[in-house]
Amino acid sequence: MKIFIETMGCPKNQNDSQMFAGALELDGHSIIDTVDDADAVIVNTCGFIEAAKKESIQAIINNIHEDKKLIVTGCLSQRYAGELYNEIPEVDLFIGVNDYDKLPELIKNISNERDYKVSTYTREEDIILNNDKFKNRKLDQNQYTATLKIAEGCDNRCTYCIIPEIRGPYRSRMMEDILSEAKHLAKSGIKELILIAQDLTAYGIDIYGKACLSELLNKLCEIDDIKWIRLLYAYEDNIDEELVDTIATQDKICKYIDIPLQHISDNILKRMNRKSTKKSILDKIQLLRSRIPDLVIRTTFIVGFPGETEDDFDELMDFVEKQRFERVGVFKYSREEGTPAFNMKSQIDEETKDKRLDKIMFLQMGIANENNQKLIDKELEVIIDYITDDNVFIGRTKFDAPDIDNEVVINTKKEHNVGDILKVKVIDAFDYDIVVEEI
Repeated sequence: MKIFIETMGCPKNQNDSQMFAGALELDGHSIIDTVDDADAVIVNTCGFIEAAKKESIQAIINNIHEDKKLIVTGCLSQRYAGELYNEIPEVDLFIGVNDYDKLPELIKNISNERDYKVSTYTREEDIILNNDKFKNRKLDQNQYTATLKIAEGCDNRCTYCIIPEIRGPYRSRMMEDILSEAKHLAKSGIKELILIAQDLTAYGIDIYGKACLSELLNKLCEIDDIKWIRLLYAYEDNIDEELVDTIATQDKICKYIDIPLQHISDNILKRMNRKSTKKSILDKIQLLRSRIPDLVIRTTFIVGFPGETEDDFDELMDFVEKQRFERVGVFKYSREEGTPAFNMKSQIDEETKDKRLDKIMFLQMGIANENNQKLIDKELEVIIDYITDDNVFIGRTKFDAPDIDNEVVINTKKEHNVGDILKVKVIDAFDYDIVVEEI
């Protein structure tokens, strides 16, 4: 069967799609790049917030074809399989995030009858986490950057978040399994590893009795063909001095860290059930900045959380203005059924959320421009992500995650390929992009 896969949502979903695509190919199916020639379409959905759910549902509807089977996987399917099964009869199969290993067998029976298969997590069924199935992972042609999932699930129980209900409790992968996958990726041509988990900094606590991210990073840095290692989703409360020193001293680790702070007001942090406080956040930022002077911090904030007063929001604005973060994402609070925040009093109206979102993003736009202007005349490394039809090279610095952060326009007279890493000098800068020339 020829199968086209469309993936929605976060890098974790992209990772899952590559894993089950490899399993399907091993079972004799062909994974193809265009929907037109497909016998079946798999839509790997996101169900984190309302906007993502709507986008995923639209993707399902867009992939309804009379001559093609339709399979829906991922977080939305895990969360709403029964309802979706009744509402969208054109879908032949719904499966959840704990059933990817069953996908080849389920597809064999897809012609017989509609079905949905959504299991809750049990450690015995967690086949993908701790084995060598990563060897079958289907990478894109000439892929040079890849996610490396080091854990699944989450134990943090933030009051706005449904992830623990969808993905289950936090489960670290065995370190030797992660290292084996990283070596396999390096041999496959991967230069940039992007470590992902719902909370990187909790890695190892469940299976080794202590946080082991620093130890893991040091071992990953020993893999010769890996050039860049990037950290996504590191929670402030588990960032310790050992980890900071590892980031500071290991050249392969990008001086970039994604710390989802979500707010700075102690009032809101407490309502969110975050472990951080304003003081702990300020202290940790000071530690990071003092030990790693060139560090780029990416963070995210939620505005309009239930009970967020004007004073709370002003406190957040003041924090953003003073900290001058290099990379910031801001989201309106999304009221998600099944979360404690759904039933909280003092819900904020959408108009107020919109105004607060616009205000903080306008502030950050100016900060981003100011930060980028400081890069002019500096020498950096960039990786080429794609080449336009008119032969313009577009890439990223070490301080930018793919499909998330800034882009770089590269002026060069030399011939290069996607995935090449170049030394460049910054010659111009804008709000979210810079222009460089090869040295």
